[in-house]
Amino acid sequence: MIPCQVNRVSALVTVVLSLACAPAGTTKQGTESTTVARADTASVTARPAQTDSIITRADLARIQGSASAPLWVIEVSDFQCPYCKQWHDQTYNAFLEQYVKTGKVRLAYVNFPLASHVYAWPAAESAMCAGAQGKFWPMHDGLFATQTHWEATSTPMVVFDSLAQANGLDMQRWRDCVSSGKMKPLIEADHDRAARAGASATPSFMIGDKILTGAQPLPELQRVIDSALVKARKTSP
Repeated sequence: MIPCQVNRVSALVTVVLSLACAPAGTTKQGTESTTVARADTASVTARPAQTDSIITRADLARIQGSASAPLWVIEVSDFQCPYCKQWHDQTYNAFLEQYVKTGKVRLAYVNFPLASHVYAWPAAESAMCAGAQGKFWPMHDGLFATQTHWEATSTPMVVFDSLAQANGLDMQRWRDCVSSGKMKPLIEADHDRAARAGASATPSFMIGDKILTGAQPLPELQRVIDSALVKARKTSP
């Protein structure tokens, strides 16, 4: 399960809206819009114990960073969202170098496939099934790198299959996992918990008591993360 380091209480969460994929029928808001919402961010990270070892491995595989990191960053994302790809391509690696690899932050990827993205679900299942073999993040990178290709084809699983092979997965195990639908309950739980915590679009980043929505540049993430790290140090025993 993804551990929880925050109290199970409702927090006042500031939502900064930027470039983001929103559910069909919603009105996209600009970068200057600010909304205040209530969220239980613990509901995203706290999970019931998994009884299936494959699901447990997949659940843990989408976490990066030291277990002793003082702060969680929860990335709520959709593999077919162009703004999620934009953040991955422009900011993700710098974020890893500055915060995850230095032990300051622990990152967890939470699936939030939107109904308007017809291949978001199979992409998420492909990544989570790769996670069951410890290859979530390589598959994650491959899916974003090839997004414009597989979203334009009628046979995205051909691309997903090739990515799985390129990442050295046991193909029979991976294909069995994908075809079984084994990861669907985990992805549904991701979506439901993120929505209850206040996520309404992708990408969203839950950091302390704040949610940043949209393809946030590194300076904006730095501002919020550094502030949350100061709070974490003040409240640590």
